[in-house]
Amino acid sequence: MPADAPHLALGIDIGGTFTDLILYEQNGGTYKSHKQLTTPDDPTEGVIAGLRHLADREGLAFSSISRVVHATTLFTNALIERKGAATGLLTTAGFRDLLEIARERKYELYDIFTELPAPLVRRNLRLEVPERLAPSGAVETPLDRDALVRQARTLIDHGVQSIAIVFLHAYANAAHERQARDELARCFPGIFVSISSDVAPQIREYERASTTVANAYIKPLASRYVGELAAKLEGLGIGADLFLMLSNGGLTNTAEAQRNPIQMLESGPAAGALVGAYFGTRSECRHVLAFDMGGTTAKLSVIEDGQPLVVYSFEAGREQRFIEGSGLPINISTVELIEIGAGGGSIAHVDELGLLKVGPQSAGAAPGPACYQRGGERPTVTDANLALGYLDAAGFAGGTMRISKEAAMGALERLARAIGTDAIQTAWGVHNLVNETMASAARVHISERGHDPRRYALLTTGGGGPLHGCEVARKLGIGTVICPPSAGVASALGLLVAPTRIDRVRTINKAFAATDLAQLETHFRELEDEALRVIAETGIGPQTAVVTRLADMRYAGQGFELVVKLPNGPYGAHAGPSIEAAFELDYRKVYSRIPPGGAAELINIRVSVEAPAGSGQLQFLSAAFAKEAVEKGLRPAYFGAGGFVATTVYDRKRLGVGASITGPALIEEPESTLLLPPGCTATVQANGNIIVAVR
Repeated sequence: MPADAPHLALGIDIGGTFTDLILYEQNGGTYKSHKQLTTPDDPTEGVIAGLRHLADREGLAFSSISRVVHATTLFTNALIERKGAATGLLTTAGFRDLLEIARERKYELYDIFTELPAPLVRRNLRLEVPERLAPSGAVETPLDRDALVRQARTLIDHGVQSIAIVFLHAYANAAHERQARDELARCFPGIFVSISSDVAPQIREYERASTTVANAYIKPLASRYVGELAAKLEGLGIGADLFLMLSNGGLTNTAEAQRNPIQMLESGPAAGALVGAYFGTRSECRHVLAFDMGGTTAKLSVIEDGQPLVVYSFEAGREQRFIEGSGLPINISTVELIEIGAGGGSIAHVDELGLLKVGPQSAGAAPGPACYQRGGERPTVTDANLALGYLDAAGFAGGTMRISKEAAMGALERLARAIGTDAIQTAWGVHNLVNETMASAARVHISERGHDPRRYALLTTGGGGPLHGCEVARKLGIGTVICPPSAGVASALGLLVAPTRIDRVRTINKAFAATDLAQLETHFRELEDEALRVIAETGIGPQTAVVTRLADMRYAGQGFELVVKLPNGPYGAHAGPSIEAAFELDYRKVYSRIPPGGAAELINIRVSVEAPAGSGQLQFLSAAFAKEAVEKGLRPAYFGAGGFVATTVYDRKRLGVGASITGPALIEEPESTLLLPPGCTATVQANGNIIVAVR
């Protein structure tokens, strides 16, 4: 890549173990990538070190970068590990214990030892303020400003850096919360403030409070981190604006991300889902399971008709990783992502019953797996894969770090003694257990949504996805696996195809028959104008934006809603039947029938505004080599009952279009390795994808 190459786009994805960097030449379609160990104490250090390495290796001038897009799991980790800022909560008098009362529901009904997630704010830092609004938004008790300032001062005296303000029914009238925010900004200018009417302006007090408190908890960290990263990039000579990936699969500017960082909780995995949809469509597979296995976790997202499924709430910091209801509810729009298993750094151990288990504890980047020789002594999935011959110790992570098979074997031998077998059998058990666990979790997730996994293709990304994808597909009965180019840094690739996207929501909460459609149109217009303003602040022309209207609807007497895509506006007096028809169609899809005499209710309205950012298209083509696959060498690899088999190793970058490879085989690229078990056949497509037929 020449030093003065123009129009470079830079994608940065910070994971729990590795920071992935990819530079894409937007004119020519070439790209370069690098994996750098994440630096947990200061993630920006890993980014800068990786960029310097990439620049030195490629002869890159930083001034040639015209676009930077970033995703990170930093804020999710801060929630999970409870490493956010000291946070206080100011709420309506009488509602101090809202976070602990929650929904008064146990996620495991018959488990008397059920552990509920602890609130992010201790009770002594949750204080009450005299004020009250009616559900309609009418003022019943005016805001006591003097009491507000006294309570805020008490919190600050206790060391609070960030304050969440959650007043009753603020979704219906934000006046009191805005007055409180402005008053605190005047009296305590150094304190971070989050108000629920900005963060989650919708009905249901507990979920709204949980989301706002979580935003306040990570807001100082996000403000400092985003500011430092932008400054360090500028210090390198990168003059391009920094864009941040949101959980909904869209991008936003730094100001919006710092204001409501809660929107970024699932930013890295969301980018993986986007790239899954992108490369699946390129191979004419519009129904895809995007399987992303990194260093810490493995996640799955469902792609229907070429689009990732988007939901409008999820849970963070679950007490039980796979049990719904055991985490903190967060009301944001997010690509639906289900954690289905362990990552490469997940630690293998023996439980109280003497059974082999993998995870949830992870070695992370520091100390990392035993084979990293950075202080880790316990065996991980990566150690098992290295011992089984699936990884090249000298070429791991593009040769930027050397790993030790001897260290991996030593850790596995210690575990093997505990279960009465040898190190290789233990490694095979770890590898197979991880595959079975992920397949089982995926099967449950897909069947709960009424789908058959066999109708999908499995698209593998992340450093571990291609290593485990074929066996996971085989266990699910899936016949096709797609491995995109640079699968190990695919989330960073996804950042480069992401649109700018802003979602907004407002609570209506009335019978649909009683809804004034002209007023409804006004509400939608206000939300759209607000979203378009943020799009414009991002530097994207609002005229390119596409607006989608949605609504949360239900029948009278029901407790929860369906999110329904509505017809395009504007809405006049005759729009009612078409809106009701859209609701009835979606309701039938989910429940098969409509309740007799049911009266529709309109709870929340939503808008999603998307505009293309950057080129929007990537051109990753396979090398122009002959069809014949050029062998790189042989390496012993273990395949269960067959033991170690002399397995052909291929360099992916030297596979020509149409090349066909029959397993067992290992197809290596700098960031990942595609494991082709016996009975599977891989074919290289012109679009850069490798398609595997699983038998």
